[in-house]
Amino acid sequence: MSTSVGCKDGASKSNDNVVCEVNEKLQNMSTADMSTHDVSVCANCGKEGNSNEISNMCNKCKQVKYCNAACKKQHRHKHKKQCEEYVSLAAQRVAELHDEELFKQPPPAEDCPICFQRLPIVTHLLRGSRYMTCCGKTICSGCMCAPVYDNQGNEVAGKKCPFCRTPAPTTENETIKREKKRVELNDPFAIYNFGVRYFNPQGFAQDYTKALELWHRAGELGYAKAYNNIGCAYEKGEGVKLDKKRAIHHYELAAMGGDAHARYNLGFLEKYEGNVGRALKHFMISTRDGYTDSLEQIKQAYLTGHATKECYTKALQVYQEYLGEIKSIQRDKAAAISEHYRYY
Repeated sequence: MSTSVGCKDGASKSNDNVVCEVNEKLQNMSTADMSTHDVSVCANCGKEGNSNEISNMCNKCKQVKYCNAACKKQHRHKHKKQCEEYVSLAAQRVAELHDEELFKQPPPAEDCPICFQRLPIVTHLLRGSRYMTCCGKTICSGCMCAPVYDNQGNEVAGKKCPFCRTPAPTTENETIKREKKRVELNDPFAIYNFGVRYFNPQGFAQDYTKALELWHRAGELGYAKAYNNIGCAYEKGEGVKLDKKRAIHHYELAAMGGDAHARYNLGFLEKYEGNVGRALKHFMISTRDGYTDSLEQIKQAYLTGHATKECYTKALQVYQEYLGEIKSIQRDKAAAISEHYRYY
């Protein structure tokens, strides 16, 4: 599993800060040669000097220095065990920091720009909101179905955007043309959607490379779902060579960015590996974000004795909290009109 914290594909944060944090622990370790903690002393011969004179560093742990290559080579056998301890402790701390970031509850999804209520997540075929190619806003189903009025308070006939009052596109070509303008404005959702059009041909010729490039770009601009799509591509080997580690890396980026589906995917993979505790953590976080499949996974874990009653009760509570944040009379009216407007 990847241990880079919140990094884009192909990049990872420097471990310098991690090493600094573990230095204090390392200095308290009982070792045969405590002088190795003094950066101005050669760990082999004990020669003292400034940082320029004693600058030949252990390539692996980067915690001890030598006055020259000969001393470094001579001390290698003696330093081996201590070096492994340094590296192990640093790696452990890196993993701890990674998990701290990974298992944080991400911030909730944005609010509808009209009613200012939290937007529901969209799972399976349910559609609780709609992205508008005219203004780049994502509007909840309740506001989409509400009457639209002009500046004089008269109801506007025909379909218009509830936010910017732009008439809805009448053809697929017009929709693509609007999306292209949004892409040129660095709109992450439009960029993501163009990636989908290339990956599963919708108006464009299939081009996996182009799709992945667009999804990377959308992810870098903050649209976490794009990273989930990249993870799925690597997990299934669609358009790229099958690579589970890369899949998990991108799922983690998406999950930390707030994508509940990616969080569910991580939980399912942990469950498959037998890591029930980690799986339940993922499922609980995505349940709090309204992902019903995760709630079902916790329920099944409880019924099979892999989760406690308290765990399942907590899951039900956090899901109810989510429903309280997204429910509204207006959205319920929209859902009553059509299954297309269901939002939970």
